[in-house]
Amino acid sequence: MSALDGLYQDIILDQARQRVGEGEIDPFDAEHFEKNPSCGDEIRLRVRLNGDTIEDIGWVGDGCSISMASASILVTQLVGHSVADARLGIDTMRTILRSRGKLEIDPDSVEGELIGDAIALEGVGKYVMRVKCAMLGWVALEAALREAHAE
Repeated sequence: MSALDGLYQDIILDQARQRVGEGEIDPFDAEHFEKNPSCGDEIRLRVRLNGDTIEDIGWVGDGCSISMASASILVTQLVGHSVADARLGIDTMRTILRSRGKLEIDPDSVEGELIGDAIALEGVGKYVMRVKCAMLGWVALEAALREAHAE
């Protein structure tokens, strides 16, 4: 294992233990439940907006270190950002993971700054069965934002 892989593994494990944003928020503008049928990981995510800015994200879930770390990271990275930024972050995560570890994002780019520590999950793309784990919270946020803007 390279030093970088070790660092990424540490970030994932630390975030899985830390679980930023874990817990229900109330009031909220939209809520979405997402489940990974392949492994049983699940998350219920709530988002509160202030205009076009994400004011807060709260979630409860049960799953592997990858899915729980990913949800924690998305809260850290996206609270305080615009809905447009969040959508760019979601699309960036999807692109990274679909590249199966072949696409690297510059941490200093707009996309890299939006996803922050989620860059540690880029290697998950090599393991097709784990991609849904890494995307679980991001997909739930995407659906909640869609719901919030549909009203």
